[in-house]
Amino acid sequence: MRLLIDQLENSLASGNYFLSLFTALTLPDIAGALNAQDGKATGVRYAAWYEQWVRPRLAETVQATLSANFPGQVLNVVNPLDGDACYRFRCSLLHQGSTQHPKSPYERIIFIEPHATSNSFHYCTLNKALCIDLQMFCQEMISGVRLWLTHAEATPLYQANFAKFATRHDQGLPPYIVGVPVVG
Repeated sequence: MRLLIDQLENSLASGNYFLSLFTALTLPDIAGALNAQDGKATGVRYAAWYEQWVRPRLAETVQATLSANFPGQVLNVVNPLDGDACYRFRCSLLHQGSTQHPKSPYERIIFIEPHATSNSFHYCTLNKALCIDLQMFCQEMISGVRLWLTHAEATPLYQANFAKFATRHDQGLPPYIVGVPVVG
């Protein structure tokens, strides 16, 4: 799981924004499945995991941005993208390649590429579209996963499910293939 996060960060740093966004949107599914007794992802698990581990990260992002100029605690900052809306967006983007979902509270969700403007558009609504800073969104997902991992990695449930997780094997995966790096 940590290698996936590292590769997501590399993808983001190299400007591979589609790959970064698609990968970030899968993280709550994967984490929810790793937390589940049956090891499977569901929309309910996705939304619940996102609500617990990612949605609160916006307040931390805002605090980090403002702390130099406005010391003190940032209060009442709420991410408008809730777990259900994020799951619906994930479904429409990953399965149909669309930024519009018929049951979304927004006409569409738009991600602003890093350094595209000197203004910050992070979770603001413009003309019924939710505009999100792509890099900040991905970083909030990454932060949520890293925080969750500190709680989950040592649990027997995580370890049992992680044994089935796709992993990179430098020297192959015996008895199937040996001597070459594989993901399997």
